[in-house]
Amino acid sequence: MFQDLSTLPPDPLLGIAVAYKADTNPKKIDLGVGIYKTEEGTTPILDSVQQAITTLTETEDSKAYIAAQGNADYLAGMQALLLGSDNPLLTSGRISAIQAPGGTGSLRLGSELIAAAKPGATVWVSDPTWANHVPLMKSAGLDLKVYPYFDTETNSLKADEMLATLETLGENDVVLLHGCCHNPTGEDIPLDVWRKIIKLAVEKKFTPYVDIAYQGFGVDLETDVQGVRELAAAVPEMLIAASCSKNFGLYRERTGMIAVISEDADKAEAVRTNTLSIARGIYSMPPSYGAALVGIILKDEELTKVWKAELAEMCERMNSLRTLLVSKLKELGVEKDFSHIERQAGMFSFLGINKEQVQRLRDEYSIYMAGNSRINIAGISKANVEYLAESIAAVL
Repeated sequence: MFQDLSTLPPDPLLGIAVAYKADTNPKKIDLGVGIYKTEEGTTPILDSVQQAITTLTETEDSKAYIAAQGNADYLAGMQALLLGSDNPLLTSGRISAIQAPGGTGSLRLGSELIAAAKPGATVWVSDPTWANHVPLMKSAGLDLKVYPYFDTETNSLKADEMLATLETLGENDVVLLHGCCHNPTGEDIPLDVWRKIIKLAVEKKFTPYVDIAYQGFGVDLETDVQGVRELAAAVPEMLIAASCSKNFGLYRERTGMIAVISEDADKAEAVRTNTLSIARGIYSMPPSYGAALVGIILKDEELTKVWKAELAEMCERMNSLRTLLVSKLKELGVEKDFSHIERQAGMFSFLGINKEQVQRLRDEYSIYMAGNSRINIAGISKANVEYLAESIAAVL
């Protein structure tokens, strides 16, 4: 059966994590795998989550399957968080929302739904995009093409080129958009460009597919999704894949949701039943734990306040680290312009150095990052930023 299988190389980012762990240099820095870290380098359980764990432990009375669609409090809370609690879409019957195993599971469900509804549809992804988007969507049988997004020479958005490409699309096209905190570049779409995308989506009738995994990590919970909300209000159909890994710190609990906005309630019910059928064939029933915790937090006003304060603190820390790194490089007299790092948002940015310099940082200074120079901002700390800046200056 398996005689003809060959050994595959490790995932590049996971390979970086293994190499970092084996490195004995006390000054080593991990800027690779995208998880939030504190100043001490840990990924803690949030206080709001810890309180929700206590509540769940005291109230959970069964380990039977939850509803196939998922935890009702979780689904309601997440839709309100993404679209706004007063959004008329929430009571329109046009949304079908399904709990899924993480953001990846949500994206896979949405991709399988697209493949079932419109065989031969093409999904357009940004250049670059999150590495897992490509195999994830191709495994659902979808054709992929790329639209221009990031200029590595100027470290800025290729807005005009992106819009020119989107203008050529039609009804059989799906456009995958990062809701905020673009991974891997950190270069977000300004609101005026969002509005041009919305205009094109209405005119050309392509279907927007929003991947949002970092709400609250850019500016704040509301600002980060303003473009997404305006898009949802304007188009007849769209998909939203959401993840709670980052903003709730629930990485290992695989907590996600796929929400599909349809033209009317009847079509939404058709989408709901088809998505549930797809889910049944992949993983059967959704996991309970992470979604139950988020549902408890978002249903409790006081817990929601605690969570929002913790999220704001994480966001502020990452933004301050961006400023700190850029200022340290300037202090060292580095001529290369790194100001894009301070301007960008979320957990990631491209450092903007070449592969040889990335390799030197790893080999000579034990600083680990993706080969394209994508860095996890949360891996920087006040304790290591000077060594990081000095090392960058040295390889330049």
